[in-house]
Amino acid sequence: MNSFVATTSSAASGGIMILLYAALFFGLWFIVFRPQKKEQKRLATMISNLETGDSVLTTSGFYGVVIDITDDTVIVEFGNNKNCRIPMQKSAITQVEKPEVQ
Repeated sequence: MNSFVATTSSAASGGIMILLYAALFFGLWFIVFRPQKKEQKRLATMISNLETGDSVLTTSGFYGVVIDITDDTVIVEFGNNKNCRIPMQKSAITQVEKPEVQ
């Protein structure tokens, strides 16, 4: 009889441990991946609202002004030299600042 009680209690504790590991896994998933998803959604919204004339910061650290927008690319003008226009992917933009309306 004692061996039966020991077997059922160890099986029950094994089931509890599986539930604890599952809860720990989902807790870590929520802590680690949820902020990343929110940041991806914020970047997607920012890029979809991109307009000509917006000041942008690229992933390489350059500041510029959006001159033209196509499906996947934007043409960004860098510096005071009006001849420095570079096409780049929309995903290379990390920040957008709308021009001030006066």
